[in-house]
Order: sequence, then C-alpha cells, then structure tokens
Amino acid sequence: MAKVKVPRKSISLDMTAMCDVAFLLLTFFILTATAREEEPVVVDTPGSVSETVLPDRDVLIISIDKGGQVFLKVDSEKTRLAMLDKMAGRYQVSFSEGEKNQFRLTEMFGAPIANLKSVLHAKGRDRVALQKGIPTDSLDNQLDNWVSYARLAQVETFGEKQQLRIVIKADKDTKYEVIQKVIDTLMKQNMNKFNLITNLEQMPAGFGGEKKSHK
Repeated sequence: MAKVKVPRKSISLDMTAMCDVAFLLLTFFILTATAREEEPVVVDTPGSVSETVLPDRDVLIISIDKGGQVFLKVDSEKTRLAMLDKMAGRYQVSFSEGEKNQFRLTEMFGAPIANLKSVLHAKGRDRVALQKGIPTDSLDNQLDNWVSYARLAQVETFGEKQQLRIVIKADKDTKYEVIQKVIDTLMKQNMNKFNLITNLEQMPAGFGGEKKSHK
C-alpha cells in the first residue's frame, strides 16, 4: 500500500518586530555612547620583563613625557570631582557646574590650576595644545597637592580599603632628574611603594631562575 504524502507547507515568520527592536537598541547605544577623548600625552615606556598586572580601578597614574611634562590620570569620576573641589579651595579658583562636569569626564589632564578652566572649555586638538604639564617646581609643586588631595578624596569617597595605587608612567627618553623629582614628591607624602609601567619584553636567553615581578 502506497504511503500517503503529507503536503509540505512553507512557514513564514514576520521579522518586522525583531528588526524594530534591533534598530531601537542600536539607536540607544549610539545616542548614549561617548567618544573617548584623545589623551594629551603620548608616552613610549621602556621595556621590562616584569609581569605584574595593574588593577583596572583605584589607580592614580602619573605620566611623564620625554620633554619632562607631567600629567595625572585618576580612574574614578567621584574622586576626580572631590579632588578638584579641594584644589579649587586651596588656590581660590571657582569652577562652574558645567566645568566640574567636564572635569569629571576628563580622565587625564596636565595643566596649572590657573589654566584649567581654559583647558576644560577647549575641544580636541586645542585642548591637547593647552596642556603643558602640571607644575612640579619647588616654589609651586602643584603635583604634590593634586596627589595629596586625590588620595584624600579617594578615602573619603570609598573608605580606607580602596586607597589609590600610585603608578609612574615615564617615557624611555625622559631625563632621570624629572623622574626623581616626581619620586621625591611621592616620598614626601610617605609613599614609598609604587609601580612603574613598562613594556613587557621576552626574558633574555640563558637567564636562569623564575620570573619575578618587581616594583
């Protein structure tokens, strides 16, 4: 007896609703995303065989370019706002809410506190050009104050358990005297433990023993 063939029926799905959701999500991410600003300094770090991995939060990075200009980077927006308020009080500089919000979104900066308002109002390449580094001279060591207030603001905001980890990121062509001045600034605040950012290199051939990360 011959088998009865069941007629095949094509199935169609209405994808209109799914496409609408996809486009809505895409539109949402485009409108809410913010472009990452160009960092005001490029640092070509020296090589090292150290494999210590830095955490991705609670870090204060002091960057020094080959010309000896010093820049500061703090990852927490709350800490940045709090330390700005403290610096503004010390140097008697007032910032508007708009300027404070712009500073909150600025991860790295490098300018004297008196010129910071101009930097915050500038855009793109103009903002980069206005940043000539944070003063570190003995008569006006603003780096010392920024670091001190950043550490204080971090503790006041997050508590003693989330203190800032201090990191120095110096260009391989930076003069040692400049780096020593930054180290002296840290040691003045009894910060004797910090990290140096380097490019990871392969262990030299014939080097015996285990690889050890050093600070």
